[in-house]
Amino acid sequence: MEPAAGVAPALRFLAEGGLTGREILARDWSGTALGPPASWPVSLRTTLATMLACPSAMFLAWGPDLLSFYNDAYRPILGDRLGRALGTPFPELWADVWADVGPLCASALAGRPIAATDLPLSMHRHGAAEETWWSFTYSPVRDDSGAIAGMICTTAETTAHVLAERQRRASDERLELALSAGDGIGTWDWDVPNDRVTADARFARLYGVDPETAARGAPIAEFFAGIHPEDIAQLQAAIAAAMRAGGDFTAEYRLLRTDAPQDEAVRWVMAQGHCILDDDGHPARFPGATFDITARRLAAEALAASEARLRTAAAELRVVADILPILVAFVGPDYRYGFANAAYRSWYGVDPAWMIGRTVEEVVGAAAFAGSRSWIDRALAGAEVEFETSLPHADGRERIGAVRLRPRTAPDGAVEGVHVFVQDVTERRSVEAALTREVEARTRERDRLWETTSDLMGTVGLDGYLKSVNPAWTRMLGWSAEALLARPLLDRVDPADHAGAVATLARLAAGETVTSFIDRVICADGERRTVMWTAVPEGALYYVVGRDITEQRQAEEALLQAQKMEAVGQLTGGIAHDFNNLLTGIVGSLDLMQTRIRQGRGDQIDKYIAAALASGQRAAALTHRLLAFARRQPLEPRPVAVDALIAGMEELLRRTLSERVALKIATADALWPTLCDAHQLENGILNLAINARDAMPAGGRLTIAADNAALGRTDARRPAGLAAGDYVRIQVTDTGTGMTPEVIAKAFDPFFTTKPIGQGTGLGLSMVYGFARQSEGHVAIASESGRGTTISLYLPRHRGSAPPGRSSEHEAAVPVGRGETVLVVEDEAVVRDLIVEVLHDLGYLALEAADGLAGLALVEGAGRIDLLVTDVGLPGLDGRRLARRARALRPGLKVLFITGYAENATFGDADEAGAQMVTKPFAIDALAGRIRAIIEG
Repeated sequence: MEPAAGVAPALRFLAEGGLTGREILARDWSGTALGPPASWPVSLRTTLATMLACPSAMFLAWGPDLLSFYNDAYRPILGDRLGRALGTPFPELWADVWADVGPLCASALAGRPIAATDLPLSMHRHGAAEETWWSFTYSPVRDDSGAIAGMICTTAETTAHVLAERQRRASDERLELALSAGDGIGTWDWDVPNDRVTADARFARLYGVDPETAARGAPIAEFFAGIHPEDIAQLQAAIAAAMRAGGDFTAEYRLLRTDAPQDEAVRWVMAQGHCILDDDGHPARFPGATFDITARRLAAEALAASEARLRTAAAELRVVADILPILVAFVGPDYRYGFANAAYRSWYGVDPAWMIGRTVEEVVGAAAFAGSRSWIDRALAGAEVEFETSLPHADGRERIGAVRLRPRTAPDGAVEGVHVFVQDVTERRSVEAALTREVEARTRERDRLWETTSDLMGTVGLDGYLKSVNPAWTRMLGWSAEALLARPLLDRVDPADHAGAVATLARLAAGETVTSFIDRVICADGERRTVMWTAVPEGALYYVVGRDITEQRQAEEALLQAQKMEAVGQLTGGIAHDFNNLLTGIVGSLDLMQTRIRQGRGDQIDKYIAAALASGQRAAALTHRLLAFARRQPLEPRPVAVDALIAGMEELLRRTLSERVALKIATADALWPTLCDAHQLENGILNLAINARDAMPAGGRLTIAADNAALGRTDARRPAGLAAGDYVRIQVTDTGTGMTPEVIAKAFDPFFTTKPIGQGTGLGLSMVYGFARQSEGHVAIASESGRGTTISLYLPRHRGSAPPGRSSEHEAAVPVGRGETVLVVEDEAVVRDLIVEVLHDLGYLALEAADGLAGLALVEGAGRIDLLVTDVGLPGLDGRRLARRARALRPGLKVLFITGYAENATFGDADEAGAQMVTKPFAIDALAGRIRAIIEG
């Protein structure tokens, strides 16, 4: 491009550009050596246009008088000089700092670009002299003939950065002095039940408490008085969390020191402790230590601010570097220059006009060309290329050049040559190296934690091998670091825990952070240590931290085993007591029947039969309650409208309650349906009503209410152990004697009762609890001794509709069959013979099989089968699988399950659609009615 071609854009920019550009054109220049702007050199106008477009602060001095020009970003730096800056000679404008910047200007005017970083200047601004620091880059500017006509300066104030660094160094020194004086750490021990905190003198001084008072012991509230008000809430929350479950406690917060100088009135501390629980799970002791981390926090904040400023300054410097004179050229396919800008004169000391037609090797030298040729070839092949290389400079030093090569293509797509842009990044790389050294220093500080912590810390590669371990591994496990790194981490894990460890590695490989994973690690002496791990994936590594919880786990397991044995003993004793009573009634009644029959006395046989049946029914009810507590009772979940179900029970409830108990039923409008076994829900509500009645011997008020409960994860109403979600809540509230906290804690235990001997089995609440949990719900108790009880039953919301409530069932005659064929599969011969005999008596054709495979053989036969009656718990092929295979052979086959217990006791899956269930023991008329109802559809 000819130089004159740049005039029009420069004139247009000055005429239409920013405020400073208009000021330049408006000023009267007739009294200066420059004359009117229309006569100015093209190089001046072009340089001004470039400078005015730059977002960084820039200043141009031109001509023998060094007349001043500046851009908008430079205006705040001028301060009270702004009104007279434009056109004033540069030495006159900056007379107060000329002694410091004059040598820099002289270097630039002599053709030697120069840079200064954090240069201190005592500058007069805002009406007074100030101590400031600046970074400058001075470069020569040439006129149209190539002679140096002035200089251009890019600057940024670094005062804040320098002062922050000074403050950081001062803070580090204060921190070292504080730690060396022994006041950086204080210890405490809190007797929680008696609210007495004893602490050493260092802890007391930190919190503004008299050391003698702290040594004797004082309430925790006295130490809270010195805590910053904004930090108290989060500190209390952290303490409460540690006290709820016992364990480690860590918190950082501020202390207010009224007796300290203003700059030390606020101190940052880190508290670490451990809450120890007593045998009842209540907080007993809470020892710990507090560290003064003020200097560390201040240094970290100052460093963060400094790094942010450095990043901002670096970004600005990159922008400026793109605008300042850089090497710009065009090289053809023959490696010859077709264009070179004026910057080549200062870099290589050659006239750009001389370069035209010469090769790159002739200009930059054989060594530099050899290092760049492959990159040029890639660009000539059509690729954009960026790289850094060492290039000779006219001043005799090697400079680092950031090179960008961009191919220029013809309309037909052929590459005509390469645009070359070279930027001097020597100073930038020097700054980056300095920053790297600073980061390394910070890393050494963090390495102290790596060396001193008792937690296992390390990194694991994708191949499963440890890549680094801290000394805690050797101290805890006995293995040397070399031995640990030589084998996969899985080799150090107990083989019994390999499956869990492999699953955890798979989660990490998927990018998931893993917390609280526990396994056992093998020590060098063969001992196993239980370790709880936290692991975070990062690129090709996993960062792991492990804490030894061996002693904690041993204590927990011992406590759990003791609790299990106590529960088993209580359950066994209760079962033996109740079943012995029931068996006595059954066996005794049968013995008397046998005796009377031999005596020929039949007048009281019906009485003994009724007694035996009553005892048998009570035994069946007891078995169902035990299964409900164990969450093993057979259930038939169906959509249930709770309001209609409760309304249908009202008459039964009023008959059950005494006349002295007033019953109130309150159900919310638009009550959600739930999915559960309606019969078991009725039993549960009836049990709760009877318990409430017994808790009000002198009478009272019983309220049964139902409403919708949408419980979020942070909802304070959500009982512990209940997942967040939508539930139907049924509340049974009485005004009776209430419960003590000790009774509430055992209320759901089997055979626990507060009623007199002979008046309760202690299985009512445990049955309700087991039914609720088996239905994916929950039960909660709210009670105070002497003030009544509210028991809340939560059942999950059903998103479909519920059928209307059931009407009362009337007694009806036992239905008979009409010759239909029923296949009975039952492994218990007595039960099978009983069912077959009943079917024959009722007019059915009965087929029988003793196990699932025999039953399947009959299904595979050609005979007619109208109904399959099968026990669930068959040996080999169980009843559920038999039903599925039978339906596959005979689509639409009707199924009646018989069960007294099943491992998975909930019926109603998609594969069992239309099937029904009857539980053992069952009445003959109930079995006959169910069979007839199923056959008739």
